Amino acid sequence: MKVLLLYPEFPDTFWSYKHALSFVGKRGTFPPLGLLTVAGMLPPEWEVRLVDLNVGRLRARDLAWADMAFVSGMIVQRDAAKRLVGRCKEAGLTVVGGGPLFTMEHEEIAGVDHVVLNEAELTFPRFLADWQRGEAKPIYAEEDVYADMAVSPLPRWELADRRQYHSMALQYSRGCPFDCDFCNITSLLGHKVRTKTTEQVVRELDAMSASGWRGNVFFVDDNFIGNKRHLKTDLLPRLAAWRADKPGITFQTEASINLADDGELMDQMVAAGFDTVFVGIETPESAALAECNKTQNEHRDLVADVKRMQRAGLQVQGGFIVGFDSDGPSVFRRQIDFIQNSGIATAMVGLLQAPKGTRLYRRMEEEGRLCGSASGDNVEGTTNIVPRMDLDLLHRGYREILRTIYAPRPYYQRVRTLLREFRCPRVARHITLTDLAALWRSVYRLGLFGCERLEYWKLLAWTLLRRPTQIPLAVTLAISGHHFRKVCEQHIR
Repeated sequence: MKVLLLYPEFPDTFWSYKHALSFVGKRGTFPPLGLLTVAGMLPPEWEVRLVDLNVGRLRARDLAWADMAFVSGMIVQRDAAKRLVGRCKEAGLTVVGGGPLFTMEHEEIAGVDHVVLNEAELTFPRFLADWQRGEAKPIYAEEDVYADMAVSPLPRWELADRRQYHSMALQYSRGCPFDCDFCNITSLLGHKVRTKTTEQVVRELDAMSASGWRGNVFFVDDNFIGNKRHLKTDLLPRLAAWRADKPGITFQTEASINLADDGELMDQMVAAGFDTVFVGIETPESAALAECNKTQNEHRDLVADVKRMQRAGLQVQGGFIVGFDSDGPSVFRRQIDFIQNSGIATAMVGLLQAPKGTRLYRRMEEEGRLCGSASGDNVEGTTNIVPRMDLDLLHRGYREILRTIYAPRPYYQRVRTLLREFRCPRVARHITLTDLAALWRSVYRLGLFGCERLEYWKLLAWTLLRRPTQIPLAVTLAISGHHFRKVCEQHIR
């Protein structure tokens, strides 16, 4: 068989970094890890091509070459995936769909011949076996059964053009021990945290390193610290040893706020090369935290938690939500104040949405307050539920948050707050031509012609005088802020 692995284009979203990637000469954030993992399960005699429409084009000759197309994606890629499936069907290809989008919404995507749902380690081998017998079924699914991560194959990194991407991606664990009612992670992957072996992780990193990769690696786990014991006693010590002779490789991940309670774990993560962690903070309102069952965030000083992680050497990126039933008009100013005081430069603020499969979705359905599907776009400013707050007031308050936190002055003030707190990790790293090119582009586009030019130069001067070792981070955050402002301005308009 000749197989196309197709990844739909992302719209211009908060996490697409489209307005920032051009500064570093890249076209995509990271390769489609799910499709590369599925490629590792294919028969060795099959021919495979990856076409990621975020970094390249799907050409007529690719469609003419292929017998079959595997399409994967997330909810935010819904419209692009539908167009992609339609194009494959016009070319006469058999289309197989999988990944989070199809697991949650396959009934709404016309033209797919076979859908392989849930975790591919469970369902994809059954599809392959049936296909080779000529007996493939329309749907393959597993309910309430989760994959053993130890059988997950080595992703086929050679299929991706690493030169096009800013980062690589690696998955160490799946599942989350918590039960936030708006989150679909547990409905898709369960509460029990399942991990790959340390040997698997090292093999994946070895494969990236052998390909010449010397940049950032994003551990795409839902909650990296779900199994602290294995991290402390096995994985993190091995990662620290592995990185010892590989300057330039750094790690980032996602974790829950209780990471701030474990100084030893934070120190080990920093020693292993982690410098950034995304945390779902959601809201400083205790009533809203109780409402959404965000128990891990309750009864805490969340600003102090963030600063404790920053001082340990972990830059905190934060997720925030407005539109809970308990939210009143004061929530918008409280969110702005929290974000500014915490020094969270990368603050993703969205309206509450109810993805399919979540407890929130079921509750809104029972109350007759559900209106459509979640968009999957974190800062689009839409919601698929009928809020308790007046919708016009909610939209006005939401736009005011975005207008404030990503205006040049508040954003650059927040960056300085971060740099004051942040213990810059001592990472042996060589300055590359890409780094120098990014600096020059930032000087030209932001420092000379950008609306943020005054704040840009104030930040560089402040950093040179007070935190000279953090100049690379300051420039990176200036470039990221340019992207966030562009995206937020689109939604404000």
